[in-house]
Amino acid sequence: MQYYTSSLTSYQRLATKEVKIGDLLLGNYHPIRVQTMTTTDTMDTIATVEQSIRCIEAGAELVRITAPSRKEAENLLLIKNELRKRGYHTPLVADIHFTPNAAEIAARIVEKVRVNPGNYVDKKKFEQIDYTDLEYAEEIDRIRERFTPLVKICKEYGTAMRIGTNHGSLSDRIMSRYGDSAIGMVESAMEFLRIARGENYHNIVLSMKSSNPQVMVQAYRLLIHHMMEEFGAAYPLHLGVTEAGDGEDGRVKSAAGIGTLLEDGIGDTIRVSLTEDPEFEIPVCKDLVKRYSGQAQKPSVAVKEAVPPVVQLPYSPFEYKRRESFSVGNIGGKQVPVVVADLSKMELITPQSLESVGYTYDSIADKWTISDMAADYIFTGHQKLPFELPGTLKVIVYPQTWIEINADPVGKGWGGSYHPLFMDSGYAASETKSDVLNFVMLDCYSDETPVNDYTFLDTCANDNTVVLCMSSSNVNAMQSVRRMFMELMSRNINNPVLLMTDSKGQTPDEHLIHYATECGALLLDGMGDGLLLSMTNESYDLQVASLKQSSSGRTYLSHQTPEQFINNNAFGILQATRTRISKTEYISCPSCGRTLFDLQETTAKIRSVTHHLKGVKIAIMGCIVNGPGEMADADFGYVGSGPGKITLYKGKEVVKRNIDSEVAVQELINLLKENDAWVEPA
Repeated sequence: MQYYTSSLTSYQRLATKEVKIGDLLLGNYHPIRVQTMTTTDTMDTIATVEQSIRCIEAGAELVRITAPSRKEAENLLLIKNELRKRGYHTPLVADIHFTPNAAEIAARIVEKVRVNPGNYVDKKKFEQIDYTDLEYAEEIDRIRERFTPLVKICKEYGTAMRIGTNHGSLSDRIMSRYGDSAIGMVESAMEFLRIARGENYHNIVLSMKSSNPQVMVQAYRLLIHHMMEEFGAAYPLHLGVTEAGDGEDGRVKSAAGIGTLLEDGIGDTIRVSLTEDPEFEIPVCKDLVKRYSGQAQKPSVAVKEAVPPVVQLPYSPFEYKRRESFSVGNIGGKQVPVVVADLSKMELITPQSLESVGYTYDSIADKWTISDMAADYIFTGHQKLPFELPGTLKVIVYPQTWIEINADPVGKGWGGSYHPLFMDSGYAASETKSDVLNFVMLDCYSDETPVNDYTFLDTCANDNTVVLCMSSSNVNAMQSVRRMFMELMSRNINNPVLLMTDSKGQTPDEHLIHYATECGALLLDGMGDGLLLSMTNESYDLQVASLKQSSSGRTYLSHQTPEQFINNNAFGILQATRTRISKTEYISCPSCGRTLFDLQETTAKIRSVTHHLKGVKIAIMGCIVNGPGEMADADFGYVGSGPGKITLYKGKEVVKRNIDSEVAVQELINLLKENDAWVEPA
């Protein structure tokens, strides 16, 4: 069977064609390149040059600059010449959307052009058109006629090209035949790729970007599958989650989408699209990429592995379907994934300690307030809590502590709130188990476990009191856990599963990327009924002392304890993977030279008045290029339509046009109220 990746049980890069971008080589096992995009006005030559330099000095290996019309495309020459005069030779990429003649100008100047098949020739008017096969073929001929001149220029000048499909800007033609789908994204790119190949032009990179990591991951996998089937080879891939947002949420969503593919050896260059200054994207890119720097890149001589090979995938990697499991309490089945907060490293747990995981105690009224991001369970290790818990909260402890609590006449009344956590061998050997809920840890395919020895599963397989807690001490931890999920599926073992991930990172961004990559990759494939995230002792102590800034210099974590940071990460990962919605989601573009207002300031303003609207998706787009197309997944949209002017959308429909920006946020609130999406903040 031809899989979409060769990294199902260990890390190995997908073999792709080599592409030359100036002096930079991409694909064909070259290092994964990191890039960003300027946010300055392209006509402001010096501002764009200076921002490009900041990005290059931060580590950007490619710098993309918007060229929405001829004048910006022509000005790329001045920008390039000034950069070269100052000693900077990093390849430049022209970002083109609607204007073929701008692309043809830019292709003679810069090292790479990016075109979007959804709006380069096709139109986007949100119209449903029923094409006959003949009419569809005629449209392809029209695209070939308009696109071929650019291909020939790129071939003549040695310019590389990215064919960049965006989920939100699929053309009416593609939407009419394929719908708003991952396969529609793939076919949109393949049409352009076939035309380029017909001209014997291969200096091509492709991308399948979406603000929804589920769609993004499926589209990239499908693209690889289709390229291999049709051409017998894959072109290099540019990875990114569009409009990821800012701060912690933007990093989590990007890491979940990009990290899932990187874990499978997919991706030759990445860009993290944050609503922040572009130089702050680069450290996040570096943290994502460095996870793989010490691992084998190319296929090597087969060696004996702890993880058994995959004979047949028991699930489809091209669509989301949650693994079937039965319920144990509130875990598994059709219930949303749970969050377990690790409080075991706290010296003394008090009612105030629970504030960091969503529970606030009012001692005067003797009552608890529970937030939307309150952990469902807490793990305390050996600690027995000397106070009554909120009724919805349960505690996980080691078996001996659980036995002591149930044997204590004072604590016996609270015993129903406590549940034991066993090692796999400990559960098999224990004579005392809960008749309600037991957590059983599995270290998937560790070196101590023979490859074909699955007897430890027999002790808990389909036991209706057992929740499996799966992790792996292997270097390729995610692949090892995923392989164990395949084993459960093939053996019809339907116990619910908690994903356990321990981080030994040194910075908040490193922790965040580790959690979102390893857990997000599994959740996006429908695997996992909850999360238990933790840090090593060394990392925890470091975070207690220095959890003030992310590695990029941003201060979005300055107020968080390690427990609060981990709890927020868990809920953020579930939100990013669309498996549990607990807060407002912002689909915010990263800004560029087209942006018509201060995107960072406006995003912060909108977030400050709408952050309590659980489950509502609000898009904040800097210009008409990104909105409404790129906000296809949003409920409401706030889009720049001219200097000082905003247009508001409900879904893809314009409802208020050209509003003064001074009153636009209030008008957005009014729109939310009119559509019963507003609740007054508590």
